[in-house]
Amino acid sequence: MTSGVNTEPAILDATELISDPQLEVRFAESAHRILAGLVSAGAALGWVEPPSRDEVTELLGHVVSAVQAGDGALRAAYLGRQLVGLGYWLRYARPTHRPHADLEKIAVDAAAHGRGVGRALTAALIADARQTGIEVLTLDARGDNTNALRLYRSLGFTEYGRLPDFVAVGERRYDKVFYMLDLRRQG
Repeated sequence: MTSGVNTEPAILDATELISDPQLEVRFAESAHRILAGLVSAGAALGWVEPPSRDEVTELLGHVVSAVQAGDGALRAAYLGRQLVGLGYWLRYARPTHRPHADLEKIAVDAAAHGRGVGRALTAALIADARQTGIEVLTLDARGDNTNALRLYRSLGFTEYGRLPDFVAVGERRYDKVFYMLDLRRQG
């Protein structure tokens, strides 16, 4: 980055992403690059092998459809015009669980780690959930993802369960940790 350039990430929502044709065209490709790169490096994002471009494109289409139906939120973090992170939540589909949503994914390009991108994305998604009337936002994470777990705790999430050695990656085993943020108790 050149001096004088804002180093704070710009956090865009789904509406902003699809209203800029240049960003929309590059978004799926950039998201695939980030997700595949992180998974290749061992990140716990729900895939054992890096996802294909088609998988990522299909996933993003599903998330955008949910956002348009009022059942989700999608956020993208940019430094300049480069996508460096993305995250989303989806409302639970069961009628009895409709006031609740699951924070499905927060992914930050390794080159942008330590720059507040994950915090900014998560905070924006929490604000979206609150504005949409979500009462409880849940998530699960792999137990060795200590930086993410620390971030979630710092934003008010609390652990409500743990499955020891539940996640299998080859011969390695990791805990699956469940966190929740009760928005009913936070004004």
